[in-house]
Amino acid sequence: MNSRHFCLTIFLAMILGSCSAPPPSAVPTSTPVPIPTLAPTAPFNASDEDLAAIEQTALDYIEGWYEGNAERIERSLHPDLVKRTIQSSRVETLSAEQMVGFTQQGGGKAFPGEKKNTVTILDIDNDIATVKVVSAEYIDYLQMGKVNGEWVIINILWRHK
Repeated sequence: MNSRHFCLTIFLAMILGSCSAPPPSAVPTSTPVPIPTLAPTAPFNASDEDLAAIEQTALDYIEGWYEGNAERIERSLHPDLVKRTIQSSRVETLSAEQMVGFTQQGGGKAFPGEKKNTVTILDIDNDIATVKVVSAEYIDYLQMGKVNGEWVIINILWRHK
């Protein structure tokens, strides 16, 4: 190795060494490590009517599924809905039409357990919202939009519990 390569190797080792964490013996054990916290969120800049409509849309979606009520599901979904889930290394996709069809076939009516659902509005910005729905079987993240004055679900990313 010539001296130029040797100097470059030493230089890189010094840079990499300064980027790594100190060895455990160099960190005092009595000093607590601060845990990052989320900043408190501001109240939603939305009317009471919008908040109620967003919640009702989410309930129409999940309760409609468990009731096998295609009308409730259909009114909650935008016709161009894309519903996705991750299955191992691939992404599976459903359309609004498929969701309505599966609901007409009985949907979640066959689920034997308690069908308690929790709707949490995560964020609203003017005419868009993000909502989390937790049901007996699923966790769904809904992206909603206010289209022609009505809140509808445009995208869903979900998984089995």
